[in-house]
Amino acid sequence: MQATRLTLMCHARTVAQKLACFPTNEPIEMDWQSARGSRRAQFKGTPRLVCGPELRTRQTAELFGSAVEIVEALRDCDFGRWQGVRIDDLQKNAAEALQTWLDDPNSAPHGGESVAQLAGRVAAWLKTLEATPGHIVAITHPFVIRAALTQVLQSAAFNLIDVEPLSAIELRFNGRWRLRLLGTEPEGAY
Repeated sequence: MQATRLTLMCHARTVAQKLACFPTNEPIEMDWQSARGSRRAQFKGTPRLVCGPELRTRQTAELFGSAVEIVEALRDCDFGRWQGVRIDDLQKNAAEALQTWLDDPNSAPHGGESVAQLAGRVAAWLKTLEATPGHIVAITHPFVIRAALTQVLQSAAFNLIDVEPLSAIELRFNGRWRLRLLGTEPEGAY
């Protein structure tokens, strides 16, 4: 049986990330139109390219190819009333609510989705991939990548993971999910 290879990649940088704001449906910061397809050769063969429905993930996916499938399970966390709000402003005006949200994965003081709900959605999506051999490249959001990692590693370290724009992590499924850290040597070098 061929393994499932899942590359989770964070979308390119947005202005909201630079300003430390909770995201809206903003575009990426770079000129993605002139860079369309420029990263296509990053992966061997032709992986299945999927992304979340937001503008920033769709634009980033265009860097890797044009045959992109939108996957609802890869959508960003619903931050409710906090969409577009600067984290500094929440620390000043709603510090208790922010701390509750950081401490309790079941809380959603913003009226949106809790971290636990997000984790459940991502875990269900990972389950569907277990019978999907081949390479899948998923362009998504920091929160989705954090949820996938905590699921695979069976950890509660959600708030201890930083995900930078255009960073990637690889997971493999061959009977069980495993985190795979890639080396910098070209394949077949040894």
